[in-house]
Amino acid sequence: MKSIEAVVNDIRPEILGHFINGTEVAGPERYSEVFNPATGAVSKHLSLAGPDELEQAIDAAKASGPVWRQTPPQKRAQVLFRYRELLVRHAAEICQLITAEHGKVITDAHGELSRGIEIVDYACGISELLKGEHSKNAGSAIDSWSEFQPLGLVAGITPFNFPAMVPLWMFPLAIACGNTFLLKPSERDPGAPLLLARLFQEAGLPDGVLSVINGDREIVDLMLQDKRIAAVSFVGSTLIAESVYRRASASGKRVQALGGAKNHAVIMPDADVGSTVSALIGAAYGSSGERCMAISVVVCVGEDTAERTVASLRERLAELKIGPGNDAENDMGPLISDQALARVKSYIGEGVAAGATLVVDGRQVSVPGFDRGFFLGPSLFDHVTSEMSIYRDEIFGPVLCVVRVETLEMAMTLVNQHEYGNGSCIFTRDGETARLFTDNVLAGMVGVNIALPVPVANQSFGGCKRSLFGDLYVYGPDAIRFYTRRKTITQRWPSSSTAEQTSFSFPSG
Repeated sequence: MKSIEAVVNDIRPEILGHFINGTEVAGPERYSEVFNPATGAVSKHLSLAGPDELEQAIDAAKASGPVWRQTPPQKRAQVLFRYRELLVRHAAEICQLITAEHGKVITDAHGELSRGIEIVDYACGISELLKGEHSKNAGSAIDSWSEFQPLGLVAGITPFNFPAMVPLWMFPLAIACGNTFLLKPSERDPGAPLLLARLFQEAGLPDGVLSVINGDREIVDLMLQDKRIAAVSFVGSTLIAESVYRRASASGKRVQALGGAKNHAVIMPDADVGSTVSALIGAAYGSSGERCMAISVVVCVGEDTAERTVASLRERLAELKIGPGNDAENDMGPLISDQALARVKSYIGEGVAAGATLVVDGRQVSVPGFDRGFFLGPSLFDHVTSEMSIYRDEIFGPVLCVVRVETLEMAMTLVNQHEYGNGSCIFTRDGETARLFTDNVLAGMVGVNIALPVPVANQSFGGCKRSLFGDLYVYGPDAIRFYTRRKTITQRWPSSSTAEQTSFSFPSG
């Protein structure tokens, strides 16, 4: 019979540390809790890094960086090819971690990982992506060319809502370019990022090239101040993105910081309501609305369009299944935390108080057997106006707002005047309307009859206005530019039979 101590040890939550120099490292005696959002119970304790762990990671990067930088791109690509195969082989394990710590439905977790693997596919072509440019005889017996060199140690700070995909947006391409990488994932769901790092090492990545340090604001502050880190990629809320951009830039870093969103879908009178509503439900309520590309505002052009859209949404929302994410039959899982649940509920209350019509109230949902889980059903507001907080703010939950306007021009004015400019889309059968919208809407990613216009891997992802701080998007061609420094070399080999003449004029070829 087991002793009381043995029983306690069996049920004690797992303690997660960091991944530094190819090994798992325990941190200081400072921890945070990782919850299972479906049950509301603590599932793990997470060690929070401090200065010592940061120094270990930077020392490991300094030791491995010179050799990795000089490794031919084709050999780096071979490691990436092996890494891709390991990601596919361990997909079920990765996705189970995502669902257990984030809460999203398991099919959504697999979709997230698949989009991340697409970035690894793109990175496998690094030999082609790093090809420079050459100009022979740019001047008399002068050749000139450019090449793209790695920056050194670069870092990524990633959010909770995509614990696998967003890290995969960053470190495979940065490492393929010859950099070393320091990842600070969200402390709310660290399991998947740690597994991603271990699999990269198993694929043959040298120790120290990739480190994962878990922590809170303390470690982020240290990273932003440390001048040995050459660049920072960030995805999160706008207030934090702006702060990261300003502070990291002030310490001499190259920065790309992706912030919040309030993505509008414009519905024209000629749109097919059935297919449009199907697309809207997935875009608004998938992952319980915890996506920076989630549709959170529907702008209906014309009263009839609004009436038909709201009626269809109300009918379809009643059919959604809410429950734990490990059941693939469910459409929506829980929110990430009790704090997130309270925040979204508060916004629903504000919408009612402001006079919007609450057509569907997600606060009434109950999941039998999971009373302590962070569940919230889909909510739908009609007659929303631009002055309301539920329209202005990024709620980051399963709340969809319907705004009624008379014309396309009024709809586009709403989109363009909002402080965020991450994504937007239009549903119409008319090509002229679609072209007018795509040409003039102020959003970084635009869809036509596509509610989630997330670019494919060989494009790049990013917004405008207060959705992006910095000049370059993540992944795709912009990532190659972000993680490298262009160097242009001009050389001449004069003929030994030609005497050199001193010239004081500026060289002009």
